[in-house]
Amino acid sequence: MAFARTCSVALVGVEGVVVEVQADLEPGVAAFTLVGLPDKSLSESRDRVRAAVVNSGAPWPQKKLTVGLSPASVPKGGSGFDLAVACAVLGAAERIDPRVLSDIVMIGELGLDGRVRPVRGVLPAVLAAADAGHEQVVVPECAAAEAALVPGISVLGVRSLAQLIAVLTDEPVPEEDPDEAGRPGPLMAGLRMPGTGAATGIHGAHHDHGHDLADVVGQRSARTAVEVAAAGGHHLFLEGPPGAGKTMLAERLPAVLPPLTRGESLEVTAVHSVAGLLPPGKPLVDTAPYCAPHHSATMQALVGGGQGIARPGAVSLAHRGVLFLDETPEFSGQALDALRQPLEAGHVVIARSAGVVRFPARFLMVLAANPCPCGRFSQRDDLCDCPPSAIRRYQARLSGPLLDRVDLRVEVDRVTRSELTGRGARGESTETVAARVLAARERAATRLAGTPWRTNSEVPGRELRNRWHASPGALDDAERSLERGVLSARGLDRVVRVAWTVADLVGHDRPDATDVALALQLRTGVPRGVPMAIGALS
Repeated sequence: MAFARTCSVALVGVEGVVVEVQADLEPGVAAFTLVGLPDKSLSESRDRVRAAVVNSGAPWPQKKLTVGLSPASVPKGGSGFDLAVACAVLGAAERIDPRVLSDIVMIGELGLDGRVRPVRGVLPAVLAAADAGHEQVVVPECAAAEAALVPGISVLGVRSLAQLIAVLTDEPVPEEDPDEAGRPGPLMAGLRMPGTGAATGIHGAHHDHGHDLADVVGQRSARTAVEVAAAGGHHLFLEGPPGAGKTMLAERLPAVLPPLTRGESLEVTAVHSVAGLLPPGKPLVDTAPYCAPHHSATMQALVGGGQGIARPGAVSLAHRGVLFLDETPEFSGQALDALRQPLEAGHVVIARSAGVVRFPARFLMVLAANPCPCGRFSQRDDLCDCPPSAIRRYQARLSGPLLDRVDLRVEVDRVTRSELTGRGARGESTETVAARVLAARERAATRLAGTPWRTNSEVPGRELRNRWHASPGALDDAERSLERGVLSARGLDRVVRVAWTVADLVGHDRPDATDVALALQLRTGVPRGVPMAIGALS
């Protein structure tokens, strides 16, 4: 029988669809036809596969060859189908037993010399194979550790097509020359997506966590806001003059966040695998990612998109981590307003002519801005040279609906000479604050057990009003702010969420009037007569 089939996976966003790769040989003029809605890179696999098969020592069938990718209605792209196409062809030519191939999922690109090169998105592809009931996958050897993260799957890592043919036919496996020590593997060349290197500010899983929160001079209110943001997953807006420490605080926030759970790690790793951001030798992302795009980033760069099948944007690369938008007013208004939907939903849906994709996007957003174009505007002095109209226009670049979704708004003061040169006690270290944040997360997790929510920022307002109640009279000031128009209905819900986070940090069973007052102060910036330090509230 001149027919064989095997399986591969087509990625749509970070979700995979198992594709059956069928090969049929018929008498006639030698030709190679590939059908099933392939894109340009997949159509070119005909030449890659032919050269790889011949250079691996197997004869190429001189017959009419048709390779079909089913389901044909799903768009398919990339070079990850090469390995499956080659094995299906060899199965149809009876070089490999077709019965051996039928239940194996194969993922990998073939070089002209037969080497198996890695492709992006191995983890989500193997997850899709496992969900479809498959138990065996073949991947490039350098991606085997990433594929092995999926439980219940038998992973075979191969370096060349010749090795795979030998394994499937029970022949002696040929030896491959090892890579030279200390040199980057040639198979990894081109794996990273252009525009995601170290110079872009998208640090991903290898963000430097060596910075300590104790390095930040002064900024007691901002440090408290960072701690509350980390404990409850609340969005944060830092406003202050240049050089006051806004960027330092944002860079130290990922280290304060708790380590990712196993499920969260797989979610983050899947996104970074599709984006080509996984560093070599570290297949699993277990710490909170940090993404800081430049203010010239487009809407597609922030939320995802691009030509053809959409790619993940900054909001997805920061999933379960921190998205830092420095110089926020300099971003385009269209790009900033596009953040509203993922801020509320925790995911982003992108519709393109090639299909609709859904990316996870539950991140902690940190906005940083100067108070005016020159950056020196302050209520305490008259150093600013900007006219009032310029200040209003600059501050109006951040829309009200976007700011209404930010839980914490803190003014970062200019660092004084005495604070900068003083030899007094430093602020708390990252280790101390992170331990307090972890304890608060555990209290919240105990309270939210049995619900779909993990942090206080995710709890809907109706549940806060009907299921979990603050101390009697604790919300009086917040409700009066709602009546005066200082808070919107959404703003009141966000104040209650922050109050629950403050209560978790200080060890209260439920928020009292002091916890709500601190939440109001962090939300509105109006002093409420409460200490701006979590330790002072305990």
